Amino acid sequence: MARRRLPLESLPVWISFNNGIFSNVEVKPIAHKGSGVVAKKDLATTGEAPLISIPHSLVLSTEAVEEYAKEDRSFRQLLDACGHKSPRHDILLFLLVHLVLSSGNKERAGLPNQWTEYVKLLDDAVPVPTLWKEHERSLLRGTSLEAALDAKMVSLSNEFDEVREKSSEIECWNSAFWDNDAVQLADWLLVDAWYRSRVLELPKSGPSLVPCIDMVNHSHDANAYYDENTDNDVVLLLRPGGNIKEGDEINISYGSEKPAAEMLFSYGFLDSTSAAKSLRLPMSPLPDDPLGKAKFYAFQDAPSVDIKEIDGRVICTSAFAYLMILNEEDGLDFRILQDKEGGRELRTFWRDQDVSDNTGSFEQLVSDHELCSVFKLRVNMVVSQRLEEQLERLNSSPPDDSSAVSVTGQGNSSNASNARALILVEKEIIDKAVIVLAEQRTELMALKDVTAYLGSMAISDGGLSEVQEDDGGDDFS
Repeated sequence: MARRRLPLESLPVWISFNNGIFSNVEVKPIAHKGSGVVAKKDLATTGEAPLISIPHSLVLSTEAVEEYAKEDRSFRQLLDACGHKSPRHDILLFLLVHLVLSSGNKERAGLPNQWTEYVKLLDDAVPVPTLWKEHERSLLRGTSLEAALDAKMVSLSNEFDEVREKSSEIECWNSAFWDNDAVQLADWLLVDAWYRSRVLELPKSGPSLVPCIDMVNHSHDANAYYDENTDNDVVLLLRPGGNIKEGDEINISYGSEKPAAEMLFSYGFLDSTSAAKSLRLPMSPLPDDPLGKAKFYAFQDAPSVDIKEIDGRVICTSAFAYLMILNEEDGLDFRILQDKEGGRELRTFWRDQDVSDNTGSFEQLVSDHELCSVFKLRVNMVVSQRLEEQLERLNSSPPDDSSAVSVTGQGNSSNASNARALILVEKEIIDKAVIVLAEQRTELMALKDVTAYLGSMAISDGGLSEVQEDDGGDDFS
């Protein structure tokens, strides 16, 4: 959407006009970061006022969206038809309306307010992967972000189609949005990117966009933090003991424990200074498991395996894997029972006990089973196989000198660099995890109850008198 833009130099006027306060800080261009907040003089925590103070009336939260709907009848119609799904979705509808208002479209609906001008200060180039070109997104092949990004793109497209379908039935919004194709999918992707890269979780207001404070960049060693005061205004404060020199950048932390993939997905960059190394990979039931669909349905969370490196020690955990490797002969059972309303529901049983509300706790549920060590070996095997599959995909990723970006001559070199950096980070941690799992597997295979179980299985399967050493290809599930 073609829209009017305001230069960053207009921000102080906007802040002053809307009763915000900048105290000895300013927003300036920052190399490789777009823009950021920097100190105009030496600062210390003792006796200093907030660096930035934003009135509650400027904070874009679900409360603000509802207040705007009370002021504007046409937006109320739009919100009731398309909204009330989540705080994010309602805020996206609000942003889309003000994006259209800021474009100067003659067919307009909605009342302009402070946000109509503020969105003119926001950049179209948000480096999150949902705004990357298709050949740039292909560089993420094999990373933990690949499946999540594909799912997000489908979800955003579905959201946009639903908004278009429902708002087309409202005359004023049909004219403002869809006549002459004023609003495109790219606009919905943009407001989603604004939200995802700028949203703050406020202690009182919940997920919110806060003008100006949303321009403060991230650092693992943050020197400032945000909060809500007694008037529900949002303030940016120096951390205790902080001392900042004139010209230094003010930073907050977006989350010190977030995986590299999540940082790239939400904010469009990787924090090279962060010591946190982790990733999450989706898991699926074994393809030949007759109970696979039931296990997937019964599990109460997204099936996954988490890998974390803490103080140089790699730990793999997967609650789903413990459900995934169990069979009927172990004591697992699924039953279709009638509920209180007369309907039918799937219930999960372990050793004749209903554990439907605890399907994520099978590691604890099997801890007193005589085959507990065997179950741990099975989990080790399926997790190892999942990591090997991921490594294979990572190793098939486009090499640095033959990426789609360099071939086409198009795209953002920073996006390509971030994709390659993510691949390196995830390769390193998966390589370490594979080694750790192999060591744990060797220890498990040496346990007497495990060797006895495998020996009995080998005899029953073919009269073998000894069990071959593990070659990584056996399936003990």
